[in-house]
Amino acid sequence: MSAHVSRRAVLGASLAAVPVLSSGALGASGSAWAAGGEGGGPRVTDPGAYVSFAPREPRPGSFSLVGAPIVVSADDHPGVVRAAGDLRDDIQRVTGVRPGHTIARNAVLVGTIGRSPLIDGLVKSGKLDVTGVRGRWETSLQAVVDHPMPGVDRALVIAGSDPRGTIFGAYDVSYGIGVSPWYWWDDVPPVRRNRVWILPGRHTQGTPVVKYRGVFINDENPALGTWAPAYFGPGKAPGQPGGFNADFYAKVFELLLRLKGNYLWPAVWGRAFAEDDPENHKRASEYGIVMGTSHEAPMMRGIEEWNRHAGAGKDPYGGNGEWSYVRNAEAIKAYWRDGIQRMVDEGFEGVVTLGMRGNGDTSLPDGDGIELMQEIIAEQRRIIEEITGRPAAETPQVWTLYKEVQRYWDRGLRAPDDVTVVLTDDNWGNIRKHPDPAAGARAGGYGLYYHFDYVGAGRNYKWVDTANLTNLWDQLHQAHAYGNHGLWVANVGDLKGNELPTEFFLDYAWNPDSWPQERLGEWERRYAAQNFGEADSGPIAEVLAQYGRLQARRKPELLNRRITLRDGEVVYDDQQTPYYFAHRELERVTDEWKALARKADRVARKLPARSRDAWFELVGYEVEATANLYGLRQAEFTNLLYARQGRAATNDLAARAEAGLERDVALADRFNHEVAGGKWKGFQTQPHIDYGDVERYGPNAGWQQPEIDNVAIPDVLFPAVRRIEVPRAAGLGVSVDGAEDAGSWWPGGATTAARLPSFSPYQTRPQQYVELFNRGRTPFEYRIQSSTPWLLVDRARGRVEQQVRVEVRVDWRRVPSGRAEAKLTISGAGTTVTVACTAENPSPRLVQGFVEAGGYVAIDAEHHDRVVGEWRRLDGVGRTTSGMTPWPVTAPRRTPGAPNSPRLEYDVTLLSAGEVTVWAEVSPRNPALPTGGLRYGISFDDAVPQTVDINAATGADDGTMNMAWARNTSDNVNRTATRHTITRAGTHRLKFWTIDPTTVLQRLLIDTGGLPETFLGPLESRRV
Repeated sequence: MSAHVSRRAVLGASLAAVPVLSSGALGASGSAWAAGGEGGGPRVTDPGAYVSFAPREPRPGSFSLVGAPIVVSADDHPGVVRAAGDLRDDIQRVTGVRPGHTIARNAVLVGTIGRSPLIDGLVKSGKLDVTGVRGRWETSLQAVVDHPMPGVDRALVIAGSDPRGTIFGAYDVSYGIGVSPWYWWDDVPPVRRNRVWILPGRHTQGTPVVKYRGVFINDENPALGTWAPAYFGPGKAPGQPGGFNADFYAKVFELLLRLKGNYLWPAVWGRAFAEDDPENHKRASEYGIVMGTSHEAPMMRGIEEWNRHAGAGKDPYGGNGEWSYVRNAEAIKAYWRDGIQRMVDEGFEGVVTLGMRGNGDTSLPDGDGIELMQEIIAEQRRIIEEITGRPAAETPQVWTLYKEVQRYWDRGLRAPDDVTVVLTDDNWGNIRKHPDPAAGARAGGYGLYYHFDYVGAGRNYKWVDTANLTNLWDQLHQAHAYGNHGLWVANVGDLKGNELPTEFFLDYAWNPDSWPQERLGEWERRYAAQNFGEADSGPIAEVLAQYGRLQARRKPELLNRRITLRDGEVVYDDQQTPYYFAHRELERVTDEWKALARKADRVARKLPARSRDAWFELVGYEVEATANLYGLRQAEFTNLLYARQGRAATNDLAARAEAGLERDVALADRFNHEVAGGKWKGFQTQPHIDYGDVERYGPNAGWQQPEIDNVAIPDVLFPAVRRIEVPRAAGLGVSVDGAEDAGSWWPGGATTAARLPSFSPYQTRPQQYVELFNRGRTPFEYRIQSSTPWLLVDRARGRVEQQVRVEVRVDWRRVPSGRAEAKLTISGAGTTVTVACTAENPSPRLVQGFVEAGGYVAIDAEHHDRVVGEWRRLDGVGRTTSGMTPWPVTAPRRTPGAPNSPRLEYDVTLLSAGEVTVWAEVSPRNPALPTGGLRYGISFDDAVPQTVDINAATGADDGTMNMAWARNTSDNVNRTATRHTITRAGTHRLKFWTIDPTTVLQRLLIDTGGLPETFLGPLESRRV
């Protein structure tokens, strides 16, 4: 094309032939796709950073976007033509002015280098410099060009190194002008703008570090599986109305491209992408999406394609219907051959999954022999070569080491060098294996399969987003640091509901170095601004950050499971709260959620009405509904305690829990019927409360969602609340702080005398209390008498209708040094109860650092006194505050005990000599390094460090997903203990030594004999 460009309209292209965007194997490392900007290339910017909304031209040579037509060549890829149309729509959304189609004096020119005559003409004439872009993978250029062609004074040129590069370039402009990638999926309105400028110069977002970046839509019943067929129409396969059709996937594809993703594993729960709509693969090609299949679905065929047509002793290939390579090999091979043939015939771009697992996300029924898997992979590659007519290495392939498949690798089986080996997390966000730096590079490189949603042991989590951004960053950073850049895919469940982690996952995969930990807060503010505008982005980001920190403590589906160790065995109780009444833990965590909900509500009230739907979908529902669930669970388990004690307040708590369930249903109804005019009807249908109800829905209730015959059922309260008959006559009952978890009360509900936890001037625990409750309907007067002037109560007299909580304090000016005893005498309704109290008042001269109180010392890892070596604080990764991890994550294994060995040191004051237990609470990481289990060292003063392998010590095995592993992942902590002898009372130095990188220390607890049993551990000790 010459410099004389035709001025005819060129928008619109035939979609009859849809070319594949690329071919060839996955590259070995991110260095193959390093960002531009060097050697005369364009300046690398953050997405949309070249856009200005200034009221007048911000810099000489800026381009005014409002009113400029968008021109694209009909010869370009259909996905480019379509993205140009989306850009036109986006500009109209923002400015109210719809761009035209035909060339004008100021115009936007969109096209692919080597595909678009329009762009190639500009390059040939010297008007457009594509240095640093041409020849790269998925790289775009936004450039303001003066006088690019006759009759055009100034143009914004959006060019791509390949069609996806062009598509990403167009969508980056959309992002820059304020159109959220989630505009359709979450009804996000853009901020209206009268002026929109593109700053002068040549801009790019660089080249993606991870080559293939995508999502897996999975576990999609009931939410997405209910909503999508109702909204877009049923699937088109006979007898399969629940299938997802091409109109649904078009929305997924567009979202992926707006997020700079390029790869999809389609939905699999009773769905078959190729069969549910014959247009599905074609639509993927038209959009420019690379298709794959999940870890259990080899050779470009979804496992449901087999399930629908095989069984009862037969299959379409003349076999016996078994999904078995040993017993039905010829049929299986013919089935695979058809998958590759379809890819070739339809011409879509795909990455082929190799290997074989059992049907239904299980291990292979034929056994796990290495020779068998070698034969399977060799046969699959032979089929690929036979059908494509090319060497297997020219077709991108992956082998995913999910669950039991990793054992093949650990036992020495290696895929051919051109195959990308996809490593995985443990389904709970902890990576299982990193590439071994000593093994050398692979031509196919490595990939990562990660989870924001999961179905399986120890329990499904599918309801709302529970990702902790810092934890996610830490794991992705490790993958990047160890050279994993071939293919990243995240299980996003229903997709909607996991917006924040999905976007961060894809942002990070594009350019990990753009998002160091120090910029995570900025990323959250950017995410808030893209969806709600700049004005409130700070407070919204704070809500999102606190939400992620609180959810990291416990998945909401697990709020009725307590996990304990009895005689070394892990025990589940699905009718108990994981949080304890001790230290007011259940109250405190519930109050934190309620406070967050109030903060979110204050933010919501400030938003314009047009943003209310987006707020509820992206922030409001998940915050309010989770806070409500915590309140429901607090009422439910308090009700069960009160029922055992015969309290008059029992039935009120039952009503409060039932009101919480009604509120849960009402919030879902608002989502389904009111938001966006009922657009999302049927989506918010995921049960999340009735887990564990074996009597209602069977033996899988411990882990599987409430369902009967594979159909989800509405939630009920489990365990069920209780109502009691409360007698008319008044009756005094006394419960004391620390006795509730045992259910003890006085005078008639305990075998030991009532005693409050000991008092200390250094305590940080919530104030001790006694609770006076009525066991009847008639109110009564009470009186509390102290045996000593130093023991005080805040309400010594009063009236009990249902119950009264009285806090007990100590006047330390009057307490003698050392140990002192006292008692409270409580009288009411003709009954008297005596409560023993102890005060420990150590000499201030003995105190330094973290001070023992109540028989323990609790330390948050970030509050160290000294640091030796390089460490990094991971803000918000812990269940209480932050975590500390040795740095860098690629550091070698260290030997503890030497003067320069990396360690954290903490000054502590212990009040007596003797044996103590130190509990180290670390994030539940897996032995992802070739050195084996994760180890740390622990010591006091100058003692030789004790070494602990956290995986061996707890028995956690991510490969078998045993109960010890499930305990650690459910509790989101790995707790290991060491015993130490303290030879004298006074100040000591506790040392935590790093041995392996990637270990994340959250807390240290020293038990001197009084450490309470709680879920999070006691509040951090006082530091002097």
